[in-house]
Amino acid sequence: MIDHLALQVADVAAAAAFYTRVLAACGVREAMRFDAPGGPVVGLCGPDGQPRLWLGPLVDPGTRPVHLALQAPDRGAVDAVFAAAREAGVELLHEPRVWPEYHPGYYGAFFRDLDGNNVEAVHHTSG
Repeated sequence: MIDHLALQVADVAAAAAFYTRVLAACGVREAMRFDAPGGPVVGLCGPDGQPRLWLGPLVDPGTRPVHLALQAPDRGAVDAVFAAAREAGVELLHEPRVWPEYHPGYYGAFFRDLDGNNVEAVHHTSG
């Protein structure tokens, strides 16, 4: 189980704005922001208010895309996240759909963030 994830990004402010806008349907919002020696650091949280996704300045510019899956409260939220990603103009990887190869009731959509990471919104149901 993941407690938190930190991503190095090229533009922290742009990445924070992107994630809070695109993932708003999942309850993602900014929990805190502070200045560090390399630049600002932003902690994003979900409905529980605990920062779980951290965005910090790019320290190692090597190519290392990450897959980040965030839980959505329902299928409508997955659809809303995908629509927001489309509106943001990022690369869309997979339209929202059921992925039975993962498990029955796995409903997800995939897109790239501003730094090329593979981001997914997913909702799990029993069928």
